[in-house]
Amino acid sequence: MTDILMPKATAVWLVDNTSLTFDQIADFCGLHPLEVRGIADGEVARDIRGADPIANGQLSREELDAAQKSSAYRMKAQKSRHAELLKPTKKAPRYTPVSRRQDRPDAIAWFLRNHPEVPDAQISRLLGTTKATIDQIRNRTHWNSANIKPVDPVTLGLSTQMELDAVVRKAADKKAKDDAKAGITDPDGPSLRPASETGAVADEADAPAEQD
Repeated sequence: MTDILMPKATAVWLVDNTSLTFDQIADFCGLHPLEVRGIADGEVARDIRGADPIANGQLSREELDAAQKSSAYRMKAQKSRHAELLKPTKKAPRYTPVSRRQDRPDAIAWFLRNHPEVPDAQISRLLGTTKATIDQIRNRTHWNSANIKPVDPVTLGLSTQMELDAVVRKAADKKAKDDAKAGITDPDGPSLRPASETGAVADEADAPAEQD
């Protein structure tokens, strides 16, 4: 059977707009009948807006009519070009030019110093590196540790400012939610600085303090 785009939203629409049985809706949407019953009772998918499978090309009117006439009928989904276009596509791994690859350790060090809240997986995707390399730089076991200096990835040309800000913002939001759940509050306000404030200017300001 063709996979249904937004199965729960589709089930919500079918519950609200048709006389289909729970079993018919469950079969079409790939859900459990009890889950569909929960939708009908308002216990499941309460905040999900219904999606019309006829309008988005996943179900024909003829199929729906046939199913409403017989509870034993099982609807067949049809491939929707509209639905195919909406499916998320997996991004290809970021390619980093050979001339820039030697700069990645500096960018990783910048993240570890200025934004430790950013997960290693996010750093890996943004810079096109590996978790093993990040661990080596964090633990100072990298073969070139003595020469690694924190430099923001925008300055190095490894990412755009928008990409960097998006990664930092996402990590900051997650940290704030986790802190809220744990009951951690900061009386002095947020301590996470925007990426634009932890770039080259901050590095230059810290430079004298790092000299022996």
